[in-house]
Amino acid sequence: MPPADLLESYRPALTGHCYRMLGSVVDAEDAVQEAMLRAWKAMDRFEERASLKTWLYRIATNVCLDQLESSERRRVRPLDLSPVPGEVREDMALPQRGREHWVEPIPDAMALPAEGTLDPGERALLKESIRLAFVAALQYLPPRQRAVLLLTQVLEFSAAETAKSLDMSVAAVNSALQRARGTLDARNPAVTPRALSGEQTRLVARYVDAFERYDVAALTALLHEEATLSMPPYELWLQGHEPIARWLLSYGIGCRGSRLVPVDACGGTPAWAQYRDGGATPWALLMLEIDGDRIRGMTSYLDVETLFPRFGVPMRLGS
Repeated sequence: MPPADLLESYRPALTGHCYRMLGSVVDAEDAVQEAMLRAWKAMDRFEERASLKTWLYRIATNVCLDQLESSERRRVRPLDLSPVPGEVREDMALPQRGREHWVEPIPDAMALPAEGTLDPGERALLKESIRLAFVAALQYLPPRQRAVLLLTQVLEFSAAETAKSLDMSVAAVNSALQRARGTLDARNPAVTPRALSGEQTRLVARYVDAFERYDVAALTALLHEEATLSMPPYELWLQGHEPIARWLLSYGIGCRGSRLVPVDACGGTPAWAQYRDGGATPWALLMLEIDGDRIRGMTSYLDVETLFPRFGVPMRLGS
């Protein structure tokens, strides 16, 4: 395989890695492009006895660290902005933040190597690690702790390989990993299983049916008692059956008559392109978080001008 094609074959895996590091699809694409350029320029110095994959991940990780060190902004979700959920009021204001503030969803095809190119267990781990809750939790780690955790726990580098990649000692790598694990354990991001069970698949189907019929009573019956609703770019988030139901029946009433088209996002997370007015109006990329036999979180990303083309869905549906 020509060198350029060989490098290009690693693009999805590197994009997934940079997305975990940065929480942004656009930033991840930029980082991968820079990593590819650095790798191409250094190909004549690449040692054949080393792993090309390890070498490329090392370059990409350091590009991400350069980006993170040049920016103090941390990508977040609305739930991260305040420990207290909002309230539904007639006079409520809805402050917004620009897209550069939010952890973004990513299409599976952009972040995962093609089927059959990896061991099934390795692919399952990569899918799990692009779940939105996990990527959001990673953003709380200092950049080097984030890199250490991803290299050792997701990419399964040894402590020695990680130390070499990050110009750290093995002792420093182990210490950083311990601290990173402590932070993630405290945030408990693993609210979604690696694959939906049959019962959870039926739960998602009932959710779609209730949403498209706009049966709010049936929909809220599927929610965990502490379920959340958020809508980036709005900072507001809601929690609990009653606030969510009141929102859906007031501010959200325009969603009545919506159609949902499934998309492959964030490692198999249940997700849809939502169209209002029977398909005429693109409205949101809707994502669910499942916890056991209930829905734990609903996130509607409203930046359809960016997200619908990225996920390969049209801006309106035919009749």
